Amino acid sequence: MKAKLRSGISGWTYIPWRMSFYPAGLPQRRELEYASRAVRTIEINGTFYSLQRGSSFRKWRDSVPDDFVFAVKGSRFITHIRRLREIDQPLANFFASGVLHLGRKQGPFLWQFPPSFRYDPELLGSFFKLLPRSTKEAARLARKHDGRLPERAVMKAPEDLPLRHAIEVRHSSFESEEFIALLRKHDVAMVVADAAAKWPLIEDVTSDFVYVRLHGHDKLYSSGYTRRALDAWEKKVRCWLKGGTPREARCLAKALSPRKYGRDVFVYFDNDVKVHAPFNAAELARRFGDEPRVLEGYLPIAPGLSASAVA
Repeated sequence: MKAKLRSGISGWTYIPWRMSFYPAGLPQRRELEYASRAVRTIEINGTFYSLQRGSSFRKWRDSVPDDFVFAVKGSRFITHIRRLREIDQPLANFFASGVLHLGRKQGPFLWQFPPSFRYDPELLGSFFKLLPRSTKEAARLARKHDGRLPERAVMKAPEDLPLRHAIEVRHSSFESEEFIALLRKHDVAMVVADAAAKWPLIEDVTSDFVYVRLHGHDKLYSSGYTRRALDAWEKKVRCWLKGGTPREARCLAKALSPRKYGRDVFVYFDNDVKVHAPFNAAELARRFGDEPRVLEGYLPIAPGLSASAVA
């Protein structure tokens, strides 16, 4: 199948959006419905902070269009508290919490590490081996949950679908060819994180898809992407979609050979305390012929980068 761009946002429940992105009169309970028509993918952030209920995953799944997918953020209990040590049980609990309800609307899993987490090849290698690569594998892992969620544990997958994983790092010790080789060995995507130079920007392609998080180029979480900035990202996305590696990409290792069928690209905007994000995401999507859709009874997202973006 032809490689596809999915331009989206990180989360959808933010008070400032009710004065800029969401139309007047839209009930809060319908915000996901509206957002999922404006973009084609959204990161679920709540899974990072705590185990969610199966009923929540079902509600989210049923609120979005059939061709929509969610990226699911891995539990911080695994990445930040346990720091990848003794995580067999927490990982089983995570996959038993209801993720399997997403079915065909399941996109990549995002595993984000804290700035204090240093590169440890043995620890990371062991973690990558534990990650399920299909919904059936995830279901088998979920059956090992420790009983904290017996009434709501979800341990069945109606279909056997492939699962993808991406890792976002925030310590300079990861800037090595060895790390890139490890990711490629385990087929894990390197998250391309534009974060105002606060964290490493590594743009090596390490899997059959590319995962980009745009936190704000000039100021972390507080700057929108101008047309000129989006021009640069559009150029890179077009190259990744064709299966190549952009010449201007900041890579640590030799580029992979071009992929005949291209690579899917997921881009998530997480900027300006969540105000610019939906406008930037919709603008990037438009450049690839993907126009926002309409939620019945409400106008679609208006054209433009955002009210305060600079051309």
